Amino acid sequence: MTVLVLPGLHGSGPGHWQHAWLEDIEDSVLVEQRDWSRPDRGAWVETACRAVRAHPGALLVGHSLGAILIAHLAADHPELPIGGALLVAPADVEAAHDHHVVAGFAPLPSRPFAFPSILVASRDDPWMPFDRARVLANIWESALVDLGRAGHVNAESGLGRWAEGRRLLARIDGVRRPSPALRQRPSLHLVAAAG
Repeated sequence: MTVLVLPGLHGSGPGHWQHAWLEDIEDSVLVEQRDWSRPDRGAWVETACRAVRAHPGALLVGHSLGAILIAHLAADHPELPIGGALLVAPADVEAAHDHHVVAGFAPLPSRPFAFPSILVASRDDPWMPFDRARVLANIWESALVDLGRAGHVNAESGLGRWAEGRRLLARIDGVRRPSPALRQRPSLHLVAAAG
């Protein structure tokens, strides 16, 4: 199955686990945006749409603004054949530090996804408070993984090639959309929280 990698603002630089995954996962494709530093929601969504149509059933892996891009893709194009998604450290574009740069991605989509998904959040992410990530996981009907204190889950987090993330990616097929009763629970932990 193809893995489509969707970096966030400024792209994922050297040392980021997303670049390692592009090297390590045989059937992985970088969804290349025209301008990583001046994100345009319409253009980014259209580029991602073309990538999904070229790789129906693909798993999407988004980091930061790339995770928010996946949410917009799901809301704007529910007919797309997306196999599942791993949303890592989504950026809160409604309260972001660089709000003027990412303002076009607000408001955050508020519809459940039509595909299985896992949202990975950190307890000390400067771009998304954990409680806010928990709310988004419930809204999007994503399983929530508490990564503990891992910052923005990027190169500075010291994750290297992030093997734990690869294991989560492999579990997406097994994630089911929560039943209405399960939706009342604040989160669904798939892995033990890190320290």
